[in-house]
Amino acid sequence: MITCFIRYHIDPTKKEAFETYSRNWGEAIPRCGADLIGYFAPHEGSSTLAYGVYNIESLAAYEAYRARLAADPLGRENYLFAQKEKFLLREDRTFLKLVSTPKKG
Repeated sequence: MITCFIRYHIDPTKKEAFETYSRNWGEAIPRCGADLIGYFAPHEGSSTLAYGVYNIESLAAYEAYRARLAADPLGRENYLFAQKEKFLLREDRTFLKLVSTPKKG
């Protein structure tokens, strides 16, 4: 299992558009095969930094998931929404694997 961390730099005047975008992914991402942890919008501190986080089985599974997401009606609509509204200034993906577990007791 790997975790995809998407770091977004957003237009701070369009935070509501990012929140709409995030809610749409909350429906489309799980339907297309990834385990969505969540989308996180600015609250305190930086007004431009936001994150999306989800788990996926492997990089090969990621490629198949991205194809399903691009073909999904809500996925396509959400990509177009982001292009039209221009609230995403930068988007970076990093894939990490969990190497520790919480100590119990």
